[in-house]
Amino acid sequence: MKKNFKRTLRVSKYVIYKETLVDYKEHFWSFLGAFFGIGLIAFLQSQYLFKQESIFLIGSFGASCVLIYGAIQSPLAQPRNLVGGHVISALIGVTVFKIVPDIIWLSAPLAVAFSIVAMQYTKTLHPPGGATALIAVSSTGKIPELGYWYAVSPVLSGCLILLLVAFVFNNMTKHRSYPNSTKWKQLLHKRHRHNLKN
Repeated sequence: MKKNFKRTLRVSKYVIYKETLVDYKEHFWSFLGAFFGIGLIAFLQSQYLFKQESIFLIGSFGASCVLIYGAIQSPLAQPRNLVGGHVISALIGVTVFKIVPDIIWLSAPLAVAFSIVAMQYTKTLHPPGGATALIAVSSTGKIPELGYWYAVSPVLSGCLILLLVAFVFNNMTKHRSYPNSTKWKQLLHKRHRHNLKN
């Protein structure tokens, strides 16, 4: 246990250190990623949904952008965490709302607490997921009517859009690499070398 704690501490220090080394030019790519990620979701909402159905753009996506475009080395910003954290939390939020619909002082803390534990168990911890669960139990209007479809759209569909944009803008320079998995890095380097040869 002590060895595991030391390793976790070492990894955390490294991630924090790496995030402080971001070159000012990299802020440009963070800006563009967040701008296009949220912009694309907002555009789809404005073009294809009626005003009374405007729920494609949920608040927790803003917090996700901070992680997946601004802190791309963080374990909490990786694709598994982004998609899994949001979807699991949405399912839990809807379930809690169905069981305890009218008691907000009970449903809100239950949704957030259960979503945290579920994300921990599934290794998909993503802080904005807690907000996704809270939105499911505290919103009025269209979201409660969606039921479990809330987990599919806006949550899953929005996460996939943010993730696709992250794949593009977080790999635009040699200093940015996303996701932080060695398998993905090897795949991206192979493609990069292949493109240089052609």
